[in-house]
Amino acid sequence: MRSLFTFTSPPESCSYLPAETSSLRYEIAGELAPNEYQTRLLAGWRRFGFALFRPACPHCKKCLSLRVPTSTFAPDRSQRRCLAANDVDVTLLIGPPVVTDEKLALYDKFHEAQAERVGWPFHGPKTADDYAESFVDNPFPVQEWCYYLGPKLVGVGYVDRLAAGLSLIYFFHDPDERKRGLGTYNVLSAIRVAAEWNLPHVYLGYFVAGCRSLEYKGRFRPNDALAPDGTWNPHFE
Repeated sequence: MRSLFTFTSPPESCSYLPAETSSLRYEIAGELAPNEYQTRLLAGWRRFGFALFRPACPHCKKCLSLRVPTSTFAPDRSQRRCLAANDVDVTLLIGPPVVTDEKLALYDKFHEAQAERVGWPFHGPKTADDYAESFVDNPFPVQEWCYYLGPKLVGVGYVDRLAAGLSLIYFFHDPDERKRGLGTYNVLSAIRVAAEWNLPHVYLGYFVAGCRSLEYKGRFRPNDALAPDGTWNPHFE
């Protein structure tokens, strides 16, 4: 790994838990190999493009790195319904990331809907260059998971494939298909594909109790959380 610089963001009101104060530790990589990132992932770091980050909050410790063991995962009744409903007519295609007008339109549509529904910030349409910087330009190859309902693109996810498992980076979907539970379906698909590829875990990022937009991750059981001592232990079984 070739590190360019590190910094810690100043404390501010947490976007997940407004009553808490948050801060993030960042490290910007000039070069980063998959095995080097895996070491960071197992220690609680996440990655977006060339930026690695992890919580560095002064008091709150509620952000928990969560992973799902593929060999013991058992979908609940709701998740089984989600799989049955979407397996019938949704097609998943996995390939390298590419910018297209269709993806740009879907990205903007999703974020506009989230701004109206739950108050996410929306800064206007994303340009092709911005999209490429976010999702296409990476220190090592990334997978792009595209979900189609017939010919229509309804979901796009970005995934790191590592020896330790699949790490889910980001996912957005068509808000008109919200009833399908495509976010849930993306995680279920990742667990299924990881098992097919004999990968032991799917890494879901941070779970935060009390944050509605992140608590859903705890429904994929059993799962492990990263403890302060650096060990992964059963969390929700």
